[in-house]
Amino acid sequence: MSVSLSIEDLVEPFPAFRVALLVCDDLTISAGRPPALDAEIAEREQAARRIFAGQELSEIPGIAAWRAAYRGFGIKKTSYRCSVERLMKNALAERPLPRINSFVDAYNAVSLKAVACIGADDHDRIEAPLAFRFARTGDTFIDMGAEPGEDPNDPPKDGEVVYADQRHVLCRRWNWRQDARSIITPATRRAVLTIQTNGAGDLEAAVADAIDLIGRSCGGRVASAIAEAGRPVVTVEGRAA
Repeated sequence: MSVSLSIEDLVEPFPAFRVALLVCDDLTISAGRPPALDAEIAEREQAARRIFAGQELSEIPGIAAWRAAYRGFGIKKTSYRCSVERLMKNALAERPLPRINSFVDAYNAVSLKAVACIGADDHDRIEAPLAFRFARTGDTFIDMGAEPGEDPNDPPKDGEVVYADQRHVLCRRWNWRQDARSIITPATRRAVLTIQTNGAGDLEAAVADAIDLIGRSCGGRVASAIAEAGRPVVTVEGRAA
């Protein structure tokens, strides 16, 4: 089953934006973190602390690029930071990366090493084609980070960059927080993952790292393509359900 992704809406205002689309099939995702992956993540956390020792988050190129991109669509609050900034902040403060499951933990490890934003959705819970675009009237979003008692319904604001399928928003504020309806769980067998850069970082190296680490941690097969200014729409062939 093919999956298409468009970044056409963002090419003009954000010409440096590049995103890799990875379609992952035949996955075996464990609820716990395999020992080999645990050791790999510990090494990457230590490497991040060594490489960026003494630097402010705003001085790290991959994070600085995303802060500038967020300002480009009107997000100025410090409470809204991209996903990799949150990972890096924890790593530099010697707080371990969260333990979610073997797939999410693996791509978080890739994100930390590449200083690139990464997110993923259960292939069987989304409706392609996909797009990074500006929010539209009627867009819906169920906040996976809502606290108990809070209303999780949190539609995007006008002019906000979102990642969406044909039914609803999958991630708000570009790569800030994911929708609860398509999260990756141990029951997931097929996943669609994006790796995003915005003028800093080696996207191709991050793709290779993700394919390797996901393969070692979750098995399966991964196919990929990169969307960018000169090629704003890509299609990746996955296996049928």
